[in-house]
Amino acid sequence: MPVHLNHTIVPARDRDQTAAFLVDLLGLEPAPVYGPFRVVTLGNDVSLDVVQAGDEVPSQHYAFLVGDAEFDQIWGRIKERGLPYWADPFHQRPGEINTNDGGRGLYWDDPNGHNLEIITVPYGG
Repeated sequence: MPVHLNHTIVPARDRDQTAAFLVDLLGLEPAPVYGPFRVVTLGNDVSLDVVQAGDEVPSQHYAFLVGDAEFDQIWGRIKERGLPYWADPFHQRPGEINTNDGGRGLYWDDPNGHNLEIITVPYGG
């Protein structure tokens, strides 16, 4: 069997708020509770297992490959909520999207300072 990523743990100051934020912006099914986690399931059967981590949350990066229609929907929700977004991971190009590798991409932060990204074409694609 080939190696597949099954899940990763996402530390959060507020587990429920973070899971709801991800579900809402990405247009996903509600995140059920499994032990100490809220399980945010992505379309490729990988899950983001959101766990309560206290006040000190190290910033992580999570990138999501989406289709053009999903990109437009997510970008629309980001703009509707007045969330800042950037064309680059270092937040040097505010209010822009990028067209790297012939696709589109953008970055925004979740409530914990995690750097989230959506792209329509994989890097090097």
